[in-house]
Order: sequence, then structure tokens, then C-alpha cells
Amino acid sequence: MSVALVGAGPGDPELITVRGLARLRACDVVVYDRLVADELVAEAPADALRVDRDKLQQDDVNRLLVAHARRGRRVVRLKGGDPFVFGRGGEEAMALAQAGISFEVIPGVSSLSSVPGSAGIPITHRGIASAVTAFAAHDVESLDAAALARAPGTLVGFMGLAGLARLAERLTEHGLPSATPAAVVSSGTTEREQVVVAPLGAIAAVARGLPTPALVVIGEVVALREALAPARRSAA
Repeated sequence: MSVALVGAGPGDPELITVRGLARLRACDVVVYDRLVADELVAEAPADALRVDRDKLQQDDVNRLLVAHARRGRRVVRLKGGDPFVFGRGGEEAMALAQAGISFEVIPGVSSLSSVPGSAGIPITHRGIASAVTAFAAHDVESLDAAALARAPGTLVGFMGLAGLARLAERLTEHGLPSATPAAVVSSGTTEREQVVVAPLGAIAAVARGLPTPALVVIGEVVALREALAPARRSAA
């Protein structure tokens, strides 16, 4: 009995790792996230059981992984990005460990760097940013906005599109200049990718109407995108 927690990457199906794809092609059961590319789900064997995680609560997912593994099936939990970067992979690993189920973690290409990179934004750059702070931004009021506003380097917010106006407001209230460059990257690394750039104080208005998933990048590195644009090739 075994379970592989596999990172599917940020959206582009070609960004899964070789090992992750090998496990997927050999599985009996695949439990996949809503944002995983259909092309990847199709890589599972034709007779494999496919389970859409979007219809399940997290406790249900945990129980499902344990139950199928105990039946001797090779289970792949296919997760967007990296399993341990805002992917609740730690919770699933803990449930498996507590049940005595053998598992492996196959890291994925995280949206943290790949989505800004796809948009032409290096999240670190010598002389500009030597640190990165990643945070979940779905609950803006619970964030330590003062600490984020003081953090050096680049801020990268996951799940921050819905509360972007309030996020910008809180950060500026705590001293981050409203003129700080900011970007929102929607559907990063895919053919549907959209990027908008504006000062922090205006980014919410400029990003209005963009579809999720979207990543928010705040910091001086965002300004490098314009300089890189003339020579940057699209992944497509």
C-alpha cells in the first residue's frame, strides 16, 4: 500500500516533474485538484479510478487516500503547484502517517516563483530584492499587515485576488508606499495567462475582472518586467 503526494506544477501540464508523471502513469487511483490540467489527469491509466477532489471536504480526502491504500492500490494525490506550499499536503501526509500508510512526497514546481517568472518578474534580483515573503491572502483581516509592510524584498500573495483592495489598503496603512510596483498574474504559465501591473494603490482597480487562480506580486522587482519584455519569449 502506498500513496504519492505529487505536485502537478503551476498550470502548464509540461511543468510536472518526470518522477511525478511516472507515478501518475502507473497509478490505480488518482485524486486530483480542480486546477490540475485535464491533460495531466488523462495521463493516468485508462482503467484508473479518477476522483475530483473539488467535490470533497479535506477530511473526506484524507479518509479516501487511506482507504484506497489499505486496499493495496497505488494512489496518486495530484495537487496543483507543490504539495507543501499552500497545498494542504502536510495535512494529508499527517493523516497517512497516523494511519500507518507508506507515502512519498514528489515536489512540484511551485507557483511562488514559476508564475511570476512566466510573467517576466524575477522574485529576487541582486541589488533589488534578496528576500521573498509568501503568504495566503484569502483572509486579509487575519494577516499581520504591519509585519508584511516591513518585510524586505518581494511579497507574494496566494489566493489574494478577491481581497486585493483591502490588502493594498492595509499594507499602505502600515507604511508600504502606495507607489510600490505590484502585479497580478492570472492563470500563470498557461495559454490563458493574463498579467496586469500598477502601483500598489491602484492594482485592485486594474485587476478587477481577472479570473482566478491569480497570484499577487508586490515589490520593486515588478518594475523589471518592462525591461525584460522586449527579449522575453512566451512559454507557448
